[in-house]
Amino acid sequence: MSDKKTPIKVTLESGKKYAWCTCSHSENQPFCDGSHRKHKATPSLTFEVEETKEASLCTCKLTNNPPYCDGSHRK
Repeated sequence: MSDKKTPIKVTLESGKKYAWCTCSHSENQPFCDGSHRKHKATPSLTFEVEETKEASLCTCKLTNNPPYCDGSHRK
């Protein structure tokens, strides 16, 4: 697992649905593994992209552009 503040670069595939972890409890960062249920935390954010692309997904959960990193971890 990476540093909890460092964004994780991933390849997002067109048309595939993703569940971004919003609670930080997932062992599968930046994606949800359902841990929020056990911890009674915030549910995941589901999203998909229109075209396949590389992206840096937020792990600090402070981004103003979820699920994408906006540099908030540096502040």
